[in-house]
Amino acid sequence: MLTNKYLGGFPEDSRAVKDARYLRKDQITPELLDRVKRLNTIAVARGQSMAQMAIAWLLKDQRITSVLVGVSRPEQLKDNVGSLDHLHFTESELKAIRQILDA
Repeated sequence: MLTNKYLGGFPEDSRAVKDARYLRKDQITPELLDRVKRLNTIAVARGQSMAQMAIAWLLKDQRITSVLVGVSRPEQLKDNVGSLDHLHFTESELKAIRQILDA
């Protein structure tokens, strides 16, 4: 969900379409899509993909020593590694993200 893959609907190659063991279409509600869109807006403003921002969000916590990513294509892995280029969050970004997550 923390990619921009579902913002425009359900791609035919997505897990929600191909394999419902991990993600079902009915789990992607309008409310959830709204939250994801708002997170994506923050990621774009940071110069990151949403996946990069999600990884950076996890790595900001000093208790986290590693992040496992799930990719199906090499370009997804390359994008994920790009999160290391921008790990810092401003206080206003942190506040905005927390408000979205807590909604």
